Amino acid sequence: MEDHRELGRFLRTRRARVTPESAGLRGGSRRRVPGLRREELAQLAGISVEYYQRLEQGRATRPSDEVLNALAEVLRLDPVEREHLRVLARPVRRTGKAAPAGPVRPELRRLLRLMSVPALVINDRFDVLALNPAAERIFMPAAGPPTGGVNLARFLFLTPEGRDFYVEWDEVAATTVGQLRVAAGRHPGDAELSALVRELHAGSDVFRRLWAGGDVGVRTHGVKSLRHPSLGTLTVSYENFDLAGDSRQRLVALTPVDASETAALVLSPSRTVP
Repeated sequence: MEDHRELGRFLRTRRARVTPESAGLRGGSRRRVPGLRREELAQLAGISVEYYQRLEQGRATRPSDEVLNALAEVLRLDPVEREHLRVLARPVRRTGKAAPAGPVRPELRRLLRLMSVPALVINDRFDVLALNPAAERIFMPAAGPPTGGVNLARFLFLTPEGRDFYVEWDEVAATTVGQLRVAAGRHPGDAELSALVRELHAGSDVFRRLWAGGDVGVRTHGVKSLRHPSLGTLTVSYENFDLAGDSRQRLVALTPVDASETAALVLSPSRTVP
C-alpha cells in the first residue's frame, strides 16, 4: 500500500465516477475512458495537466489546500473522501515501525460488563478486542474464537459462516472494505493491517473487486440483520463510539429494532453465555 501509488489510484477511481455531462462537458460514444479525462479534470480544477499527471503518478509532493479543495469539488467528494484525499496527498512521515493499537483500558472492560445490551470494542482492523456476555452470545457461536482472536473482516470474507451470518452481506462487505481503506490511508506503516489486506485480497474475489473500486467510508450507525445459528435472525441497530485516548478503537453497542422474544433473550442481563 505505497502512499504515492494509493493517491493515484484514488484519483483515477474518483474521476471515473464523474460523467462529462454532469460536469458541463460534452460526452459522446467515442470516449475511450469512463468519466473525466485527466485534461478535463485539470481544466475544471484550475490546474495544469502536467501538474495533475504528476499527482496521479505520485511525483507531486504535498499539494496545497487550494488544489485539494478544487479537486474535491470537481470530483464531488463527500467529507470522508475529502479527508482520505488529504491523508493520501500528505502522508505522515514514517519513523520506523507503526505504533500498535493500544489495549482495552480496564475501565472500559468494566463498562462493557455493566452494559445490558450487546457491546464490543474493536479496532480499525476489525479485531475484536473485548466484548460483554450479551455480545459473546451473538458473535462467538458464529465467529470464533479462532486461534489468535476474532477479526470480523476475516470472518466476513474468508469463512462460509460469515457469508451466512450477515443477512445484508453485500452491503456489510462494501462498508467493511471502505473502512479498511480509510485505516490503510491513515496508518500506512501498520504491518498487521497490510498483512490483513493482503490475506483478504488473496482469499476473496469479492474483496479484490471492492478494493480495486477505491471507495472509502466510515459507518457510524445503522441497522443490520444477523442470522444467528441458534437464535434465528436478529435485526439490530448499532452505534459506533470513537474512544478518547485511542483513535483506533471504537465501542459498538447493539439494540433490538423490535421487542421480539429472541431479542429479549439476548439482551437479558440475567442470562449467561452458553
